[in-house]
Amino acid sequence: MKKTTIRQNVQKSDRTWFVADAKDKRLGKVAAKIATILNGKYRPDYTPHVDGGDYVVVLNADKIQLSGNKEEQKEYFSHSRYLGHLKVKTASEMRKKSPLKILEAAVYGMLPKTKHRKAQMQRLFLVIGEENPHEAQKPKSLSLES
Repeated sequence: MKKTTIRQNVQKSDRTWFVADAKDKRLGKVAAKIATILNGKYRPDYTPHVDGGDYVVVLNADKIQLSGNKEEQKEYFSHSRYLGHLKVKTASEMRKKSPLKILEAAVYGMLPKTKHRKAQMQRLFLVIGEENPHEAQKPKSLSLES
């Protein structure tokens, strides 16, 4: 019996579109599920050095929930690389200014730190509200339940 390893070929494979509703779901669980889909680890032909993930559209991304006191205690940092220019925002301030950045930062941190991370993040579409702008791709429904 001959044993062969399945290798993923991105040129031959077509990427699947998924749509998920994040309303009243926990941030960490949603981000972990989305990162798995974007990375392609759920596929049987997953190959670590190939960017073979799929597209994900997240509806109601602004209505994601944070557990405990994270709304006031979780902090997001940005630095301009000048001395003393560290900017700190809490999750509630971030939600007021740009509500999609909370989920985007969580997914970004859960993806592997390789050269494919930027391309994988470009396949993530966060939408405010219920209307799906990518309905023409006929996305499959993605369950975000644990």
